[in-house]
Amino acid sequence: MRLTFLGTGTSQGVPVIGCRCVVCSSDDPRDKRLRSSALVEVDGHRLLIDAGPDLRQQLLRAGVDDLDAVLLTHEHMDHIAGMDDLRAISFAHEPPKSVDIYADAPTLQAVRRVYEYAFAEHRYPGIPEFALHTIERSSFHVGPVSVTPVEVRHLHLPVRGFRIGGLTYITDAKTIPPAEREKIRGSEVLVLNALRRKEHIAHLNLDEALALVEELRPTRAYFTHISHWMGLHAEVELPPNVQLAYDGLVVDL
Repeated sequence: MRLTFLGTGTSQGVPVIGCRCVVCSSDDPRDKRLRSSALVEVDGHRLLIDAGPDLRQQLLRAGVDDLDAVLLTHEHMDHIAGMDDLRAISFAHEPPKSVDIYADAPTLQAVRRVYEYAFAEHRYPGIPEFALHTIERSSFHVGPVSVTPVEVRHLHLPVRGFRIGGLTYITDAKTIPPAEREKIRGSEVLVLNALRRKEHIAHLNLDEALALVEELRPTRAYFTHISHWMGLHAEVELPPNVQLAYDGLVVDL
């Protein structure tokens, strides 16, 4: 299994428009963060986690020309605003194929609202083709690949993380219920959001993310959904098995 971090930034990305802080002015490529998204490759199958507004740039940069499915964590625009660019995946096939989208019911409702033209009775040529699949709490399959949803809370909003084999990917979490934490235990690689050092009402901060790693004890942990308030990538000190992810980082399991 291979995990590629396509984007590791928060909703504004890094640099932030108009900001002149030391992070946003950094020349270190690890401080350049597109909106959070990841590619998981398992036995020739490619699963995209989230499709935010930087999706076109991310797929081009990673050389991705086809996908087997898209897993959406939740409905916020920094996680779904790039879905129109999935039409390139549809039209790479002849005849065009529908892109399989897996998400909970509220997220799929938001997709139908935002991309109303993709579901219209009379549709113009060239629109994206989506096949929507509602996920609940139980595991589901994308081809032979088993995916287990992990429900976390983004303040009051339910967000889906995903356990795929030895990988657990979680973003936009503030709290994780005890039963859901049990789904994470035994992970070889745990990806968690860690927005900044200071506490935040809807996101884990650095100390909270580190405490979860200490409790759940994955072999390795990577933090994503990082804002410029975290500080320079090169200056963030972490335990040996924990790392700040950065755009383009590849992790093999």
